[in-house]
Amino acid sequence: MTKVLVIDDESSIRRTLKEILEFEKYEVDLAANGMDGLELAKATAYDVILLDIKMPEMDGMEVLTALQQFTDCPVIMISGHGTIETAVEAIKKGAYDFIVKPPDLNRLLITLRNAIDKKDLVNQTKTLRKEIEKKYEIVGTSPVMVQLKEMIARVAPTNARVLIEGENGTGKELVARQIHEQSNRQKSPFVEVNCAAIPSELIESQLFGHEKGSFTSAVKQRRGDFELAHGGTLFLDEIGDMSLSAQAKVLRALQENTITRVGGEKEITVDVRVLSASNKDLPGEIKKRNFREDLYHRLSVIVIQVPPLRDRLDDIPLLVEYFINELTQEQGKPAKKITDAALKMLQTFHWSGNVRELHNVVERLLILCEKEITKKDIETFVKPLML
Repeated sequence: MTKVLVIDDESSIRRTLKEILEFEKYEVDLAANGMDGLELAKATAYDVILLDIKMPEMDGMEVLTALQQFTDCPVIMISGHGTIETAVEAIKKGAYDFIVKPPDLNRLLITLRNAIDKKDLVNQTKTLRKEIEKKYEIVGTSPVMVQLKEMIARVAPTNARVLIEGENGTGKELVARQIHEQSNRQKSPFVEVNCAAIPSELIESQLFGHEKGSFTSAVKQRRGDFELAHGGTLFLDEIGDMSLSAQAKVLRALQENTITRVGGEKEITVDVRVLSASNKDLPGEIKKRNFREDLYHRLSVIVIQVPPLRDRLDDIPLLVEYFINELTQEQGKPAKKITDAALKMLQTFHWSGNVRELHNVVERLLILCEKEITKKDIETFVKPLML
């Protein structure tokens, strides 16, 4: 049941609000002054707080400031001396809304429902963020992984461009995500572009957007990924597969912090931190004239090497446990145990597909094995398929 706290020094108002809200199936607690209200708010998790402004000893504005030190519960201010200035001040200080006494019943109930919906959305957002953070967690305690995490922690708070290098399946996207999450841009968009998956004739429209009618299928204006990532982070994955013409435009965007949509003339200012990744030898691609040297130097202010799984075999038990928990939770099934002998055997393989290949192997074992994953299961379901 939704819990509401009413803080008001007028007993008639408290009784009236309690009767109305309990009739609407809310659970209501009452406080006659600010100090009692703060004590109740500290002891109970309320969904909404109704707070009078004019009270003796401690007024509503002081209580509002104190509440914000320990709770994110939405606060609706109520007052019989309502003015526009008072309402504006209350909203500026963090109140959800302002209602004049005596409160209009419909307005009060609608405001309450909206405040509760907002709190639910905030809680859902926090839950989703935690799930995303867990999904993109970097697992490993080997020396090379400790060094990698230290590098991320050092680089993330800056605005420096980072080039992330490593083989396929090593987790370059995880590194980019962690840099974003640990940066001061974490609350802004993280936009990922897989340069290898977009045809060369469409990559410019994808990155910079286009104006209506700029080409045959451009039936409406479209914002590009540079604009969508404004204020946040743009991750150019597999940058080595980008066409030379698109590379030239990316270089210009990085130099001038402006872009121009395909078919447009107006320059649009963008504030974007660019992270890039490649599994190719970019200096080698430069020699082959497949990649611009000036763009390489723009992108590689910091270079981070993500180690292959064969260089961190000690992390395999941790990774296997992590994948087992992740996959069984997704499938709603109980977790399975894996024997030490099975883990040791997994540590003997070359893992050409790196962490992504290990993830697929764990999923295969969870599907095909019984309650426990044994060395025999590895010999049967894994070893014959290893490259």
